[in-house]
Amino acid sequence: MTTRRIGVFGGTFDPIHCGHIDIGLAAESTLRLTRMFVIPANVSPHRAQPLASSYHRFAMVALTVAGRPRWRASDLELRGDAPSYTSATLTRFHERGYTPSELFFVIGADAFAEIDSWKDYPDILDRTHFAVVSRPGCSADELPARLPFLAPRMARPPVGHLNKLDTLIFLIDVLTTDVSSTAIREQRAKGLPITGLVDLGVQQHIEQHALYTSRLPGRRGSDPPPSPATDRLHG
Repeated sequence: MTTRRIGVFGGTFDPIHCGHIDIGLAAESTLRLTRMFVIPANVSPHRAQPLASSYHRFAMVALTVAGRPRWRASDLELRGDAPSYTSATLTRFHERGYTPSELFFVIGADAFAEIDSWKDYPDILDRTHFAVVSRPGCSADELPARLPFLAPRMARPPVGHLNKLDTLIFLIDVLTTDVSSTAIREQRAKGLPITGLVDLGVQQHIEQHALYTSRLPGRRGSDPPPSPATDRLHG
């Protein structure tokens, strides 16, 4: 068994919610991760511009990881203006001395189903293990049939000794909370409660800063409008 098992959990986190927490906890417990880095994206290649600023999204991630001893909030993707490509983030971990066999990229099954559209695919599959967790409407157990060309690389826990030369796609079929960041933003925009959809500290942060009461990216209703969104890229 490798000494270190490092979870790399990236996302827009606009906001981070209980579904994200369920994914992280499932990967942590099933794969016995020794550390989990939760990394808010700067400019996501796959999604529209976040409504909350990078400051608020990082703050909400920091509030969520508090009290979870192995979890850390990371600003790795917030330090520049470039799109947040997973392949570039993994390269930074490699430069810090982490080998591909020590890394586990944590992701929902619905997002992994689009892996063939990512930048540096299929090479990215050799840069990390993938910990793929079921989401409502997309079970990890469906992925071998949906992605038959990747089925030989897929494995199901429990996980014992890992060959340091091979990276695998671990399928973790558990129940996760049926919630999305989009639904939370829509609830806020309508003035409806979000209790139980996010950690209490995140809920308080959202309410204190009046986040998502305006549809303008990164702003409250009283703030000036932002500059135009950057063109979106895939990968």
